Amino acid sequence: MAAKLEDRLVVTPLLSERQIGDASIDVRLGNEFIWLTRTATGSHNYIVAPESSLLQTYQTLRREFGNPLFLHPNQLVLGATMEFVGLPSDLSCYVIGRSSLGRTGLVIATATAVAPGFKGCITLEIVNLGEVPMPLYPGMRIAQLVLHETVGSSRYSGTFQCATGPEAPLLSRDKEMGIWAPSDKPGIGKTRGKGKRAKKSREEGQGRL
Repeated sequence: MAAKLEDRLVVTPLLSERQIGDASIDVRLGNEFIWLTRTATGSHNYIVAPESSLLQTYQTLRREFGNPLFLHPNQLVLGATMEFVGLPSDLSCYVIGRSSLGRTGLVIATATAVAPGFKGCITLEIVNLGEVPMPLYPGMRIAQLVLHETVGSSRYSGTFQCATGPEAPLLSRDKEMGIWAPSDKPGIGKTRGKGKRAKKSREEGQGRL
């Protein structure tokens, strides 16, 4: 009997058999990008800023095939895989940059783990650590998925399920951040008092050493 779709590994489209390696699957760069715009603001607090404010600091770009995006040294851009990836409940994967690109100073993924049950296009955090601008061509093989079988089964319940392109950070949805990064803004950092007590407790603890 054929396995149900949710129990299968899905990576689509696969444009070439060369993408399938002995222990990995190569994935290609999609057409959409998100990057931080440089503004007059000296800094931006990604932790406590509301999403509406955060999204205003980002610019969404689209590049057609054959039209590269040039990534300058020390610049970060968010891209996504061209492929839609579906992991069954007993498989996870790591996103690893291709070694040939890494030797140019291009780092493909800084947050590499993908949980079992995830479905969607995988966001890539792309950084140029080299000395010269690097062209990013949509459609190029940019990273590889290294698959791992997991013990038991699990279903992804995170924020980025079924993404169809790169996703901006949504740190303000992390409820724990209200303790460690309190804010006076409504709805953010409501546990400010707890944060103060935690800080006072740490200071008292340090005084007893």
